[in-house]
Amino acid sequence: MFSLVTLLTCALLLAQPATAISNGAASELNATQPGKEYVILLHGLGRTAISMKLLEWHLQRRGYSVVNVSYPGTRFSLETLSDIHLQRILTEHIPDSSAHIHFVTHSMGGILLRQYLSNHRIENLGSVVMLAPPNQGSELIDHLRSNFFTSKILGPAGMELGTGDNDLPQRLGKVGVNCGIIAGDRSLNPLLSSVFLSPNDGKVSVERTKIEGMSDFIILHSTHTWIMCRRQTTHQVLSFLQTGHFDHIGFEATRPQTHLQRL
Repeated sequence: MFSLVTLLTCALLLAQPATAISNGAASELNATQPGKEYVILLHGLGRTAISMKLLEWHLQRRGYSVVNVSYPGTRFSLETLSDIHLQRILTEHIPDSSAHIHFVTHSMGGILLRQYLSNHRIENLGSVVMLAPPNQGSELIDHLRSNFFTSKILGPAGMELGTGDNDLPQRLGKVGVNCGIIAGDRSLNPLLSSVFLSPNDGKVSVERTKIEGMSDFIILHSTHTWIMCRRQTTHQVLSFLQTGHFDHIGFEATRPQTHLQRL
């Protein structure tokens, strides 16, 4: 039922008018036609591949071979998820060893990828786009981890996403790949937002999505839960995969009231 609601909500969000692309960005996007390229989608904590389905569809329309597979995010540690489940995704779903591989992650999916890259090398790794990643941990996890029931719901991986120096996000260090980060600054849950002292998406503060070494950064007026379904998110993901940067000029021109930040 949750997956059906997610899909229907995403469909409604995508019914919004498309945001125009700036002339310069449009020509740059058209000049770069994806060839034999894969995009691996990694969903967030407690979600499934259904939550990334609309992104999968849009990327396929642009010629990418998309791998969108569910993984048991609440059952294992991030180390186990990376060494077993992410490794399996790479081995079983990308038969061409010469293929160019990109990643688009949501929330904990970004930390899963960082954990994997800390111990493994991916040949022909392309670009990485992280949606609302807790790259410096989440204050919400700090608040919830002491509760027995919520800790069981979050599972071993979720409990690793705190903001402390010994928590996994802080121990993984800077990112060493071409990485663009999309943060959200809108929350629909005042109770969860009360945990934060700065702009946030209800699950992660804007500042804690950032990471040393990132190539580009942009803030969309979106919630953590639905950021992967926004039309503007799809546009920015495609822009980064094809040009190596987000479409700041077109976005600023068409959405002057939306919070925007660039490196």
